Amino acid sequence: MDVYNKREQKDYRVSLRKDSPKAERILWSRLKGKQVSGFKFRRQFGIDKYIVDFYCAELKLVIEVDGDTHFMGDGKEKDKARQHKIESYGMTFFRVTNNDVYKNLDGVLMTLWKVIEDLVKKQSA
Repeated sequence: MDVYNKREQKDYRVSLRKDSPKAERILWSRLKGKQVSGFKFRRQFGIDKYIVDFYCAELKLVIEVDGDTHFMGDGKEKDKARQHKIESYGMTFFRVTNNDVYKNLDGVLMTLWKVIEDLVKKQSA
């Protein structure tokens, strides 16, 4: 079963790229072009019925930038179920908040670099 970038999601993925939140645009400016440890990231990438903010296929790494709606109502529970399903495909999740990106982008990138370093070590073992 093909779970990546389903054709029926294409228009929605494109619209998400065009209207991405400011925090995602800021982080994307530092991820695109293999700027982080030489790994290629894609944005608004489809996995199963979900669309993740950023994805690195080589590392099976998902990055999610959580805005306020992720913490309101049943947002946390939906995120938890979504993350669990995606992790069942062998993916690793890295979550940051909009606030993290706005106030501590260098710290976010340093933590991301450490996550990537750990994933590379696991793949090499």
